[in-house]
Amino acid sequence: MESAQRLRDSIELAVATIRDTGTGRYDDPSPCAGYTVRDVVNHLAFGFLLAHRSGAREPWEPSWSGEERAPYLAGLPEEEWARACADEAAATTQVWADPDAWRGEASMGGAAMPASAIGSMMTAEFAVHAWDLARATGRTVDVPDALGAAVLDGVLAMAPSGRAAGWFGPEVAVAPDAPAFERALAASGRDPGWTP
Repeated sequence: MESAQRLRDSIELAVATIRDTGTGRYDDPSPCAGYTVRDVVNHLAFGFLLAHRSGAREPWEPSWSGEERAPYLAGLPEEEWARACADEAAATTQVWADPDAWRGEASMGGAAMPASAIGSMMTAEFAVHAWDLARATGRTVDVPDALGAAVLDGVLAMAPSGRAAGWFGPEVAVAPDAPAFERALAASGRDPGWTP
């Protein structure tokens, strides 16, 4: 299933970027407004857990808050975060590899929505935040065209609500023929040319 493969690709990109981010850079700023590198890693960790729970149709614990450490990172030395994220990401990939995960409705942190929309949204989420981490530490990410197109679809679908809720900044202007992933970054309020 193509959607599951794109989600897998996005998760793998995020995990690889987390693994390649030294903890000595965790206090650095990122392109994600108000987030340090540490905050982006934690946000991705929460994203893996949220996607896992959604795909498996498991309830979200009301006590969990994105303002805190992801539950499986709490109390864990930062040097172990990459391994913990990789473990949770592998479980998430396995759940969404099942075609049933994409059917019907699922809960996204307590809100019911089509499961396919959650999968698309998380595909975008993981790739865009992988870019945040890479750019924050002076690196780039290699996003294949098929993944870039899927990320653009996911970002465009959530851009209006994302801007209304303050998750996304104003759209950044890029060339109409820019690669799909650059257009996705721009639609999410990120400057594709951002540097630390």
